[in-house]
Parts: sequence; C-alpha cells; structure tokens
Amino acid sequence: MTIPIGNIYRQNMTTDHLKVALAQIAPIWLDRAATLSKVVDYIHQAHSESVDLIAFGEALVPGYPFWLELTDGARFNNNTQKEIHSHYVTQAVQIEAGHLEPICTAAKATQTAIYLGIIERAQNRGGHSLYCSMVYINQQGEICSVHRKLMPTYEERLTWSTGDGHGLQVHRLGAFTVGGLNCWENWMPLPRAALYGLGEDLHVAIWPGNEKNTQDITRFIAKEGRSYVMSVSGLMRPSDFPENTPHIEKILAGCNNHVLANGGSCLCGPDGEWLISPQINEEGIYYAVIDHDKVRQERQNFDAAGHYSRPDVTKLTVNRHRQSTVEFIDK
Repeated sequence: MTIPIGNIYRQNMTTDHLKVALAQIAPIWLDRAATLSKVVDYIHQAHSESVDLIAFGEALVPGYPFWLELTDGARFNNNTQKEIHSHYVTQAVQIEAGHLEPICTAAKATQTAIYLGIIERAQNRGGHSLYCSMVYINQQGEICSVHRKLMPTYEERLTWSTGDGHGLQVHRLGAFTVGGLNCWENWMPLPRAALYGLGEDLHVAIWPGNEKNTQDITRFIAKEGRSYVMSVSGLMRPSDFPENTPHIEKILAGCNNHVLANGGSCLCGPDGEWLISPQINEEGIYYAVIDHDKVRQERQNFDAAGHYSRPDVTKLTVNRHRQSTVEFIDK
C-alpha cells in the first residue's frame, strides 16, 4: 500500500521543503542479498515520487532475531541456538566487504539520502560479533555514518553486541539537520540530547515494527525536540519466514501464527501532531513533504539545546571514539 501525501515535487518546493519516504517492508528474512535487492527496488520506487530521503526499519538486512523468543533463545550451549546464530552471522552485512555497494549505487543514481537498519558484522571487532547498526548514506552515495546500537534490548543481547558513540552524528539535508537512533535507544534521554546538541531537527527512529512502540514515543520526541520525527518500522508475519530458514519448524511453532511485527510507521510534526498516523500491517511507502519553517516556529518558545538550555548547570559529555579491543601503533 502506498500513500502519497501532497503532490509537491522538487521543482515546486522552496528551500525549506523536504520530501521524505517511510518504507515499511518485511525482509527476505536471513537472506542478505535478496533483502538488499528488495531495498534497492523500493529506493527506485520512491525515486518516482521525487523523494529526498527514504528510511527503512531496524535490523532490516538481513532481519530481526525473532527466533530468540520463539525457540528458547537463552538456553546455554544449545545446538539450535548456535546453528541459527551462525547462519545470522553469515548473512550479516560486512561494510568493508562492499555489501552495501548496491544501496550506495542506488542512492547516487536517484540522488536520494537513505537511512537503513542493518546487522553489521564488524571487521574492526574481529569479524564474528554482530551489531545492530543504523547507516546513513547521502545523496551522492557515500556512507557518512554507521551508528551501532548502544544497548541491545532484553533478548537482543543474546545475539547483538553493545555499540559505541561513534555514530552519534547528524547530517545536513537541504534546510534540515537529520539524525537518528535505533528502537529503544529513542527512550534514552542522553543520546537524544547529544543529537539535539548537534542541531538535529529531523529525527529518524527505526524499529523492527510494532505500533505499541511508535505511537507514544514518536509524538513525545517531536514535542521535546521541537523536531519532525519519522518512525520507520518493518513487518514480520508467519508467511514472511522463508522455507529454507534453519529450524523453521521450531520458529513457526513458537510463532503460533501471530504477527510478530505489525509496522506502526508514522511521522509527526514539531508541534506533536500527526502528518502520517501509525500504519498497521500494510507493506508500502508513505510519503510527506515537511517544511522547516514549522521547526523555527516551534523553537520560538522551547529549544532544548538552545535558549531553553543551561549549559552552565548541566552539560553532556559524549565519547565518539570507535571502540576496539586493540589499538596498534605502527612506525
């Protein structure tokens, strides 16, 4: 399902306007190449609507670890868990190996900026541990930041590692300054404050997909930051599990035909009002044109990092060093 909002294209926009797209899709689960191909298709589909920015859900490539809560994921030294995890590692994204080149090529060809949720197999941490990462690719097809989720949530810690502050970055996009966080990171006040301090006024929150997660926090961040907030979610239904998934029978038995991720993608203005209300169960792209003038209006009475802050009383220190277990000093 695709809902275009407005019919304003780039040639008719002022410099204050940006056209954004929320891509609510299911992955080809645990299949990196097939999911990347699907993402490329959606980028080109959004290009036909002249978008400036498109965002996809958390951990979309190659998929969220739904098996953990469905197959007794906390059982120690269990062959089922080892085998699924090994498959997950194999299908994860290694940026250094060029796995994101098709996305970068599509971004450059369409002049579209992209936020994409991936499971990153980080070479600088040995190449076998996984990170839930949020990648920003600019309109020239360049990877500008990779934010590794600071704290995986609950059972996610059984398969994902803790990230670092290196990716707490923002990027200029037209009149806007865009930044983002993964899933429950959006509930963490200090990472939000870090992005506010960098001038963020378009916040992208990515989620594996559920309305219960997006319906409250999206409006809250918009009101707190006096910013536009895009919450972009994935989908996962029993029919989305490929037949060749390792231990598929155990996963489906635990699923019991319930929808695991129902979407909930939405967009809120800096006054906290919906531009796109949470979208449920439908795969598709949702569009809107946003106006930076609305940000400036709402900052008149509250600006969390500006005139309504007291850095002489409270101040945040952020370590953006990319963490590693070793540091080599070569001559």
